[in-house]
Amino acid sequence: MDNSSAKFEIIFEIVSRDDNVQNIKELCEIAGVSRSGYYNWVASADKRAQREAMDQADFEKILEAFRFRGYDKGIRGINMRLLHLNPPVIMNLKKIRRLMHKYGLFCPIRKANPYRRMAKAIKTDAVFDNILNREFEEHGPRKVLLTDITYIPYCGIFCYLSVIIDGCTKQALAYVLSESLELDFVLDTVNILIEKHGISLDSETLIHSDQGCHYTSKKFRQIIMDSGLRQSMSRRGNCWDNAPQESFFGHMKDEIGIKIKEAQSFDEVHIIIDDWMDYYNKDRYQWQLAKLSPDEYYRYLTTGVYPLPTGTKN
Repeated sequence: MDNSSAKFEIIFEIVSRDDNVQNIKELCEIAGVSRSGYYNWVASADKRAQREAMDQADFEKILEAFRFRGYDKGIRGINMRLLHLNPPVIMNLKKIRRLMHKYGLFCPIRKANPYRRMAKAIKTDAVFDNILNREFEEHGPRKVLLTDITYIPYCGIFCYLSVIIDGCTKQALAYVLSESLELDFVLDTVNILIEKHGISLDSETLIHSDQGCHYTSKKFRQIIMDSGLRQSMSRRGNCWDNAPQESFFGHMKDEIGIKIKEAQSFDEVHIIIDDWMDYYNKDRYQWQLAKLSPDEYYRYLTTGVYPLPTGTKN
């Protein structure tokens, strides 16, 4: 509400009182507004009520999108969720921002990670060159796979998550949650990848990691070789060489953080991770993926069929 409208509303409230002794001319002079402006404001009451009703209806749609599947979203996330409704709701970012501000709905803000936990790699001669060279998307789907491990604190202890994502489509192709940092859970992640997506991989497919001991181990190198994949590694201490994986973990922890704090067991954490991975692949739309979810973007790249209304891709 602008300043004049706020004054008009106060004047209207005063003159509507049974005990009011001041006339409209005096009140307008005190408030520093014109009488004609006040009368125009009164005459447009029906239009304002209509606009308010429309704003409230649109905000209900925004709120539903914001809360979809239990994960809060930013303005772009809301915009993309609305586009995925049936029928689609087309609402620009400016309007979403205005209505969120009007009704006091605030976007989650990602906190910067001041210190990236570096894996304490066991020095071996089995360090591979950085073949990838940050070309995460240029080669298309299933050509560049990124993998890493992150820790998840709960109940005063930690569990560990190993994930492999597609650098182009950003899909989470395989993941394993483990109560320990034993090598097997990283090997299991590769086995799941081959089982689920082996048919879409080829001898040009590159799997890229940091220089952590899990990825320099003989067993890991052997399973990659046996799977017919190529191996690449980030330069030591350079998280930018695996930036999409870093971003993936950052968003995940932001969005499940409250739920993880409430978890009382490893099994509860596992359920939370399973649900978020399903949400991420199917329903977490990304602006840079043509406003699609990772699964939708993969289908779009492989079929050429864009699933949203014409004109909304850019």
